[in-house]
Amino acid sequence: MNPQSQYRLGLIMVTASAIAWSTAGFFTRLIPLDNWTLLFWRGVYAAIGIFLFMLARDGRQAWRQFGRLRGPGWLFAIVSGGGMMIYITSLTLTTVAHVAIIYCIVPFLAAGVAFVMIGEKPTPIALAASVVALIGVVVMVGFGGGEGSLFGDFLALIMTCGMVVMMIISRRHGDIPVLAAACLSAILSAAASWPLASHAIPPADIMVELALFGLVNSAVGLALFTLGARLIPAVETALIGALDVPLAPIWVWLAFAETPGRNTIIGGVLVFGAVLANISFGTRSRTLPNAA
Repeated sequence: MNPQSQYRLGLIMVTASAIAWSTAGFFTRLIPLDNWTLLFWRGVYAAIGIFLFMLARDGRQAWRQFGRLRGPGWLFAIVSGGGMMIYITSLTLTTVAHVAIIYCIVPFLAAGVAFVMIGEKPTPIALAASVVALIGVVVMVGFGGGEGSLFGDFLALIMTCGMVVMMIISRRHGDIPVLAAACLSAILSAAASWPLASHAIPPADIMVELALFGLVNSAVGLALFTLGARLIPAVETALIGALDVPLAPIWVWLAFAETPGRNTIIGGVLVFGAVLANISFGTRSRTLPNAA
């Protein structure tokens, strides 16, 4: 596959992962369970979904992928699994607005770290689009809803740094078995949530919803992210990930008739526009004869 085709495939995968991850708010609103129980079952079903895909693709060779994880693969899995735990904790200690704004500095962190670690220079278009996306998120969430806490904001920053680490590992270590790392990540997340989760078996209808949550939001989202992040620059992976913020209220609006406010709509348009502009100009630049 030529570099241009790889880039386009990476864009599609990371965009699809952002769409899948954006359903988290919908499922947490739909399923009447506490966060830790949700995280536990989400991790269980995600691990099952990813491993079944590995079996369908690689057969018995799927088991051997776990033996090839090595250091970078284990680090990816640990950071990914722990990131969700830290994310949930930060939301209990500070405001959603603070978490969203802190997370949207990830393109700039990714650009700096990728340049230092792997010599990946961000394009001016990607940086400009990241600025517009950040402005869009600030417009959406504002600074209201309470002052939050310094420790909660610090945890949100740690989670954001964890996302950058995942992106850099995917770019720098293209030989790691990313699906095995994603599957292990889901297992670790479920194991860490188990002590605080309810140990009662949910009713059948809720189990179906939990299965959909794990398969759609986590298995599909995590698998596509891990596969796609190795094909496009880290700053663009982070920028596309910002789609999670404006997409999340759309699903809640469609399912529960909660109409987004004016700031949400304006900010969402800015984020969508920034991502689409980056995709359009980024793809076009790779079709030029002198493009790198």
